[in-house]
Formats: sequence, structure tokens, C-alpha cells
Amino acid sequence: MTAGSSRAKDFTVETDASAGYWHNSPDNTLPPPDMMGAYMRNRPVPDNSVQGRRAWIIGSGIAGLAAAFYMIRDGGMRGEDITVLDALDVPGGSLDGAGGPEDGYIIRGGREMNWNYDNLWDMFQDVQALELPEGFSVLDEYRLVNDHDSNYSKSRLMHMQGQIRDFSTFGLSESQQWELIRLLLKRKEDLDDVKIDDYFSPGFFETNFWFLWRSMFAFENWQSLLEMKLYMHRFLDSIDGFGDMSTLVFPKYNQYDSFVRPLVTHLKKHGVKVQFGTRAYDLDMRVEGDARTVTAIHAKVDGANATIPVGDKDLVFALTGSMTEGTAYGDMDQAPVLERGRHDPGNDSDWALWKNLAKKSPIFGKPEKFYGDVDKSMWESVTLTCWPSPLVDRLKELSVNDPYSGKTVTGGIITFTDSAWVLSVTCNRQPHFPGQPKDVLVLWAYALLMDKNGDRIKKPMPACTGREILEELCYHLGIVDQIDAVAAATKVRLALMPYITAMFMPRAAGDRPHVVPEGCTNLALMGQFVETSNDIIFTMESSVRTGRIGVYTLLGLHKQVPDISPVQYDIRTLLKAARTINNNESFPGERLLHRLLDKTYYAHVLPPLPAQEASSREGAQSELKHLLEKGGHAMNAAGEWLEQLRENFTGRRR
Repeated sequence: MTAGSSRAKDFTVETDASAGYWHNSPDNTLPPPDMMGAYMRNRPVPDNSVQGRRAWIIGSGIAGLAAAFYMIRDGGMRGEDITVLDALDVPGGSLDGAGGPEDGYIIRGGREMNWNYDNLWDMFQDVQALELPEGFSVLDEYRLVNDHDSNYSKSRLMHMQGQIRDFSTFGLSESQQWELIRLLLKRKEDLDDVKIDDYFSPGFFETNFWFLWRSMFAFENWQSLLEMKLYMHRFLDSIDGFGDMSTLVFPKYNQYDSFVRPLVTHLKKHGVKVQFGTRAYDLDMRVEGDARTVTAIHAKVDGANATIPVGDKDLVFALTGSMTEGTAYGDMDQAPVLERGRHDPGNDSDWALWKNLAKKSPIFGKPEKFYGDVDKSMWESVTLTCWPSPLVDRLKELSVNDPYSGKTVTGGIITFTDSAWVLSVTCNRQPHFPGQPKDVLVLWAYALLMDKNGDRIKKPMPACTGREILEELCYHLGIVDQIDAVAAATKVRLALMPYITAMFMPRAAGDRPHVVPEGCTNLALMGQFVETSNDIIFTMESSVRTGRIGVYTLLGLHKQVPDISPVQYDIRTLLKAARTINNNESFPGERLLHRLLDKTYYAHVLPPLPAQEASSREGAQSELKHLLEKGGHAMNAAGEWLEQLRENFTGRRR
């Protein structure tokens, strides 16, 4: 199972809170599987297991950088014994951010966070901040920004060419609410290869909930129901802030400057080497019984074939797949030209390594399940570099603060619900790049449906130039009559990404490999296409988690990576989720709970009832009668029982 010390063989690095009942006992010295906090900050006492070992990390995205971080901080490895290999000439993988005002800025995406990304914050509380004095971390900087500038949106959903659509509730019918509840209760094992639109009724896809959900997380109707379920558990505590996005926290700058630059600086100070222009495409392995040991890495270095020997004690961390591989670019006057095959990315791609591993053994999964249908995993992003224009004037009307104030602007994406493309646009805090001119704003837009004609531009989005997409955006903002003035003050850069939601494709058990596949002694797999117990994908958190699991497992460290935050089991989370899903109205049984817990220590956990729904005895009895659908003597008896139980809770001491 693992390399490292013998004690690691019966020690579980990756915990799973859903695997069974946890309880205190004399033979259980470990905390609950999903416990977070200072007790989990222990560092294993270094031993001699890392001496003479080298580590090769394939991919300089956040997963690979996190693996290097944890090898140094918790594993005691020397940075100079760690080498990161990357096919590009800049670190960060999909966490990018580049350009300038002359040619236009470009970001292929953004990262919205919440506070329980425990692995991410565990790492960044030990990484020096980009702009604060020595000794202050990226986490310190992040909190400084967000604690003093709350995030929310006042224009989250729009329609009818510039009108704000009421998004104060999810708009779910009772039957649609039960569809969500039943999904939460379903076992993961029962959802193999099930699609979202196989499960939900047609009307569900027209609700506010689905527009909020799909645009925030980039889900399509035909993608994995299992992944949607996992997302619901992961973000259940945030559900009452989905509508206005008050549940989110954002970095000060783009994702590259906010996260990649500080982390790379940290690693280089410890001696970590980064080798660019190196595309690893295969691994040699020695197979001895059930054990598999990597002995060499095959790569193209600056286009020439090369073999990197791997010693028996060395470690290899490899990225499987890539969500931004094969990105096609366009600009104001040119539409992107997609060069990847519709069903196979080819051998000269970041998918090649996983494809070749999968040929060696079923333990490495089925990459074709994820890259095999580009038309179902592709969407396009748009970066707008804007000078003052009617577009900026319209943005000011829709924003929480003035876009030039340095504070929260739109508070996240604005989604146009009647857009054929499902188009969204956002303006994060400005400047979005260090050194960005004061009169420049950087906006980002994206759309989910690539096969539909636009509402203004009668072409699919991938066939459009930047100017045409800008015109479509102005149409939905209600300023299309001013497109010439907007275009004259705007630069547009396009990124068409064929695999950007490939990780959401329907899947079954075994399609994704485990972080450390069975029998692998010195190989860990990382990123968005590996299996974890309960975590989701398409987040920085999941990438960091996979790198961390790999390090602890291969080094045999007696330290666990906790399961996702336990808030999904918190009665407070369940109660507020029930209220929110029920369109912010009292859910069945809520008045009973208020009557039962009123004047008890636990009364505060209940969402306050609206004034017209006071928790009177009559109201509680009426609700009980409705729930049980019985009357007469039974209801009177039940009401009396409820009152007696309440008195037992709240009665004065004698």
C-alpha cells in the first residue's frame, strides 16, 4: 500500500467520515476523521527515512506545488532534493493570470473560496504574504481583505436585456425540494454513471436554484449526479448565501498573483527546482508481485526525448489529465480555433501520461471517460480589459461598490437566465493585477452552452470573435445600442477550453485512480482526476488535498489528512438548509421545534420565525396535526404530550 516506515501499513492517511461509526475507546487514540483545528497541526518527528531520497513532481499546478510544500514542512525533505517538471514556461498550471493593458489581460478562470477549505488554508498560513511585511501569511492577507470588505451581489441573476431577476428564493416546488433531499440521502455507490438530467424533473432546470448552482459551479445537465451530490455535502453550510454570494470570499488579485507567486517564492527559498519545457508522457515500472515501483520518467525536454532515472528510494508525484489542456485562444477580431480531437487529445498532450499509465493496469482508471467527449466538457471564457465606456457605467449600476474603489464590485458572477449560451460576467476587486492602471478594469465572462446560437449574434459562441461576444454581452446588459462606444474602449481575449469540466463527466467506481494506487510504492497521482473519500473536484482545495495525501502516504508519515469539514452533520446547518431550500419559509415541523426548544439552551440554533409565524401552542399543534394527518383525540393527546415535554425542558428547578 505505501512506502515508508512499517507503522504506515496499518495507518489510514486519508480519512473517511462516512465509512462508519466513530466513537471513543481505549484502542482509539486518533480524533474523529473529519476533525479540524489546532490538534491537527501536529508535525511528525523527522526520522532518517527522507535522507538520500529525491522527489520528482510532474506538473507545477497547485497540486504539485502543495506536494513540494508538504514534503518540506511535514516530511522533513530538503528542497534541493525536489524537482518540479512542467511542459509550460511558467508555474501554476490552470491558475493563470497574465497580460497587460496594451494587449489586454487574460485569465482563464477564477477561484471562489469559502472558509472551510482546510487543506488550502493549512498550507497558506505558512506561506509569506505577497504584500504584507515579513512574518504575515497569505491567509493573514486573505483575512485582512475579506474581513473588512464583505462579499455579496445585488444583481446575481438578470434577464430581459438588463432587468434584475428576483433571486431572493430558490423557487423550488415542494416536489423539487424533495428531489434535493433524496439526493442528499442517497448512497454514493448507487450513483455510478448517473447523469443529472436522469434524476431531476424537467421543471427543476428552470428554477433559480439551478441557475445559481450551475453558473456558480459550472455544471451541465448531462454531467455527473454523483459529483453534484458531493458538492451539496461540501457546501451545505453555505447554501443560505448562494443567492447573493455572501457565502464566498475572494482574493485581492487574480489567482496567479494571489496564490502561485507566493507559494513558488516560498518553495524556491527552500531550494526547490522547477524545470520548464518538460512534458512527461510515460513511466517505466518494475512489477514484483502486487508491488509497482517507478524506475524512470519518459519526457520530452524542449521537444527532444529524454529519460529521467528514478532511484528505488525516490518519489514521483504525477498530475493526471488537465482541465486547461489544448486551450484555443482568440481576440477581438479572431475566433479561437480548436486543434484537439473531439474524442482523443492525442499523444502530445498533458493527457498522455495518464493514458499510458491506464494501459499498464486497471488500477490507474479510465481516462477516456473524461476526455472522450469534448462537446460535453467544453466552455469558453472571456477576459475584458476595459477603459471608461457605457459598459463601465452599466457595471457601476449593478455593483455593490464603485468598481474603482478597490472593494467588492459585482460580488461574483452575474448570470443571464434567458441567455441561450447561459452567459455570465463578473468584476472582482480592482485592480485585479498588481500594477494595473487606475483607469482600467478587468472583467471576466464565461458561458456554458457551446452549441447554441446567441440571442443577438446568431452563431455558437466558439465561432464568435471577441467583438461579437462583447456585443452579445451588451445585448443582455441592455446597452447593445452603444456597442461601438464600448468596443472602442475594450480589449477582448478569448480562451476556449475543451476539457474545462471534464472532471464532471459521469463516472463509476474505478474510473478515477486513487491518490496512491494499490501496490504503488513510490508513485502518487494528483489533481482533479483522482479519487478521494468525500471531497469534490474543480477546486484548489481538492488539488492541495491530493498532493498532501500523496506525501503523507509515500513518506509513511503518522499524520492524517482530515475528511471534509463536518458541518454537513451539524444540526444548525441542516436547519438553515431546510429553511433556504423551502424558499426561506418555515419548513414542515419548524414551528414544532420552536415550541419544543423555546426557552432552552438550544433555542438559538433555530432560524428565527417570521413575525406572523409565532411559535404559539396553537400553531405548533396545528402543524403537528398537518404533519400526521390525524385529528380528534390523537391530536389533543399529542399536543398535551408536546406541552409536557416542553415543560420538562423549561420548568423551574424545585
